[in-house]
Amino acid sequence: MFVDSHAHLDAPALQSDLEGVLSRARQAGVESILTICCLEENRDSVETTLRLLDRYDFLWAAFGVHPHDARFFSDGIASELADLLRHPKALALGEIGLDYHYLNSGVDAQREAFLAQIELAQAAGKPIVIHSRKAEHEICSILEEKYPSGEGLNGVVHCFTSDEPTARRCLDRGFFIGLGGILTFRKSDSLRAVASRLPVDRILIETDSPYLAPVPFRGKTNEPSRVLEVARELGRIRTLTLEQVGERTRSNFERLFGVGSLRGPAGLAVSN
Repeated sequence: MFVDSHAHLDAPALQSDLEGVLSRARQAGVESILTICCLEENRDSVETTLRLLDRYDFLWAAFGVHPHDARFFSDGIASELADLLRHPKALALGEIGLDYHYLNSGVDAQREAFLAQIELAQAAGKPIVIHSRKAEHEICSILEEKYPSGEGLNGVVHCFTSDEPTARRCLDRGFFIGLGGILTFRKSDSLRAVASRLPVDRILIETDSPYLAPVPFRGKTNEPSRVLEVARELGRIRTLTLEQVGERTRSNFERLFGVGSLRGPAGLAVSN
């Protein structure tokens, strides 16, 4: 009944035991996973992701240029992204956005790539998956300026860690809020307070595997089966059962990304 709405299955840390990772996820009740393919200077991530989509029927993908790699964005990559978004299992464009913490790409390059990819998503009729670090105000301002009515674009702000006013600005633009392992951290009281007041029908849960493993797995390689720890903490905060959190966040995922029921047989399903 659970959906991991954000994982990086192409990461070497997961590729080394991918069969085990996916088997553990299915055994834990994870019905579907959105794997995020970040186009870098090389194309290994794209090839790996396309192979995964062909092999596993419970996987979906998002394709985009992460702000860390915005300096590599070009007309050629934009054309490649447009083609990738036509794949029948490509649900979104992402993760895209602004990261002013690491600044692996310059501010101007990040802004240009973000705006260009928003336009690509609109042209393809796809939601976007937003990455934001120390740039929440600017991202909200961009969305409010370009989409003042809150129409014409939607998506999810992944790994949300900001405050309630920022969450409200995102919700007003039609966006969903993605909550991950940080929700379980001991020092995340402010995030838990925000999560307690979000509309339940606008929340997604995620792992960001192989990063940000939740308690009690902190410091270890994260994997999609551990989305249950995020669900468990959200349930505690909202006085919902684990099953209710799974059902509601699964329904939110289906509604945002325009997919039908994700319910399927238990076990590791492999496409023919």
